[in-house]
Amino acid sequence: MFTSLLSLYIASILQTDISFRKDDNQPSIVKTASYDLSEIDQNAPVPLKNHDFIAPVIQAKSSLSMDLRTGLVLFEDNAHQRLPIASLTKLMTTLIVLEENNLDDVITVSSKAATVSGSTMFLRKDEKIALKNLVYGMLISSSNDAAMALAEFNAGSEDAFIDKMNKKALALGLLNTHFSNPIGLDGKDNYSSAYDLAKLSRYVYQKTLVQEIAVVKEIKVTSLDGKITHDLVSTNDLLDTKFIRIKGLKTGTTDQAGLCIVSVAENDASNEIMTVLLNSPDRFKETKILAEWTFRAYNWEK
Repeated sequence: MFTSLLSLYIASILQTDISFRKDDNQPSIVKTASYDLSEIDQNAPVPLKNHDFIAPVIQAKSSLSMDLRTGLVLFEDNAHQRLPIASLTKLMTTLIVLEENNLDDVITVSSKAATVSGSTMFLRKDEKIALKNLVYGMLISSSNDAAMALAEFNAGSEDAFIDKMNKKALALGLLNTHFSNPIGLDGKDNYSSAYDLAKLSRYVYQKTLVQEIAVVKEIKVTSLDGKITHDLVSTNDLLDTKFIRIKGLKTGTTDQAGLCIVSVAENDASNEIMTVLLNSPDRFKETKILAEWTFRAYNWEK
């Protein structure tokens, strides 16, 4: 089995993709895979493709399907192009906060966080609230105010937190990723690729709290004194999907990024995949198409 994984790894690192450097618009060659063999679970079932299945019809500008346990790419289309990613940015914000802070830390909401634009959970200036509740708000209702409050608490300022985000991206080997804010607002320096997002999401999803939050459809959280209640409703319509189990993970939408989504799906045999769609005309429909195709096209052999 490990020989099969090794063969897939070798094949993947021989691929290359042309992308453009943001500074001069000149093409540069970037490896399309950077698997670390030490991270591959040698006891995991190996996904093997039935070559009778033709590629699915996906209209998203970029798309990818990945085996969650091994990290092997099962389908990709334009997966290494640098694109705006909207609130999928918050996956990196989540990762840093969960690795560096305590869930019971108390955060005092700043004026900047309380007045941030876009999707919010309606935090109030000087409100005191548990860090865990802000993570809920950031992942469930994609709250920009929660993301800003977390970034400021973690690093002291938004700029200092952005620096952490980019250093973490480099540490994770995200070759086509750069952040300019902790929220996902449109900007020429806030981008990633479907492949990088799959790698990041696979890493973030190892966090137990993220797995728990990702499937929550609706919840109420309160300020520390219990006087302020925030109603959080999931932005992910796929949590009600029938015939296939969708276990999260994160949506994103802006004018430049379009409709984006990272999803974790599981079949009846408990095999899990991660799908990424960037700038899709219908992210929920296309996620179901890609997930269902992947589970039909591949067999997981032990």
